[in-house]
Formats: sequence, structure tokens, C-alpha cells
Amino acid sequence: MELTGKIALVTGGASGLGRASCEQLVAKGAKVVIFDLNEELGLQAVAELGADRATFAQVNVTDEASVKAGIDHAVETFGAVHLCINCAGIATGGKILDREGQALPLADYSKTLTINLIGTFNVARLAAEQMAKNDVLNDNGERGLIVNTASVAAFDGQMGQCAYAASKGGIVSMTLPLARDLAKTGIRVNAIAPGIMGTPMLMGLPQNVQDGLVADIQFPKRLGQPSEFGDLVCHMAENAYLNGEVVRLDGAIRMPPR
Repeated sequence: MELTGKIALVTGGASGLGRASCEQLVAKGAKVVIFDLNEELGLQAVAELGADRATFAQVNVTDEASVKAGIDHAVETFGAVHLCINCAGIATGGKILDREGQALPLADYSKTLTINLIGTFNVARLAAEQMAKNDVLNDNGERGLIVNTASVAAFDGQMGQCAYAASKGGIVSMTLPLARDLAKTGIRVNAIAPGIMGTPMLMGLPQNVQDGLVADIQFPKRLGQPSEFGDLVCHMAENAYLNGEVVRLDGAIRMPPR
């Protein structure tokens, strides 16, 4: 898919990996619709990316009406939806039993799955509904692309990550069936499973903590750069034969138990 002039929805697009995706997509000539709950950061991103290239919609990914309103805003502003990049999510921790032997509150587990997994599916399904209305974009018969964000925790879940790993494992597991469901429509579906990325939150940690996180990364021996995530999003768009795939972006790390 040629990215010039294409319209991308990016959930969690006001910060972190979502913001990096917006920057890389805009650099490739695409326009972005930032879905985020943080209005201040969302509007700041629009100002920095350019109002002719970006717009903001305050969207709760778990709410059907909110997502539909965001998609309507995208179509009204830029005319179509060609890509959906799902980066919104929360990173939670909690062992199934705490030190006192108390079970993890079911509400905590449910919240993580609701935002990370159900929220991702909610946006993906409604974006696909809109993409299906597109004219064919190229000789491959493409109408759109969905990229969901998983995590290496889907494969190497650590202690205290039972909810987070399950939510990301669900994203991994639904990648192929989503791609199969949408194949006849001309919509591809992929996922990225990032490792330890140098988001602003992580970069704000003390250096000794950052060094500890890097210890198990094989090569390059550093935190991943958010721009590298955005680069992979763009590559997935441009490489039409990449479909139904989950790509680890992690410097060959395999997470230890703790």
C-alpha cells in the first residue's frame, strides 16, 4: 500500500508508540486521526504534526458509540479510513495471589482484558466495517490494513503479568483468524509484539533501572526506539504480502520469570 494520501486511525496516538506511529506515517505522506482519551496531549500532537495532516478525536476504545463517533470524524475530516493502528492499552501488574494469599481482584483482571483485548477488537471491527466501503486501492485488491499491538509478554509472561499477558496473548491469537475473516474484503491484519521500548515513561526511570531492563536484550544492547515501532507499522503497510503475521520487535529478548 502506498502511504501517500492514506488515512490512518491511531489509538493511543497522543503518546508513546502511538505517537511514534503517527510521526512515521505522516513522514510517509499519510494523514492521521488520533484516538486518545487525553485531549491535551492529542491536541498538542495535532499542532506539532500539522492540522492538514492530523486531527484528534477523544475516544474510549471500549465504548462502541465513542469509536463510531471517532470514525465518523475521520471520514468527515479526511474522507476515508485506510489503516487502523491499535496502540491504546494499559500495563498492569498483580500476581494471582498476593503475599498475604489474597486472590487478584477479578475487576483488575477484567479491566486489563477489557481495555487491551476487547478495546482492540472493538476498534478493529468498526474500522474494518468502514474500510470495506473503500474502492480497491491497488492491483493487489487492498482496501485496508489493521495493525494491532501485542507484547513479548504474550509469549514470555513474567510473574505478576497474568492479566497483561492474557490480554496480549489474545491479540496474538486473533491475528490469523481476523486476517482470514477479512481476506475476501481486501483488508490485511498484522500485529507487532514489542519488547522493552524507550517510551517517555521508561526513559524517565533512573539509569540503573534502565540498565537492568536492558540486561536481557541480546542485540542491539539498548531499549527499543519508538520510531522503530513506527517504521515497522509503515513497512507492514507497504509490504502487501505481509498478512496474518505477528512480528516480535525486541532485540531477541526472552523475558525471564521476574
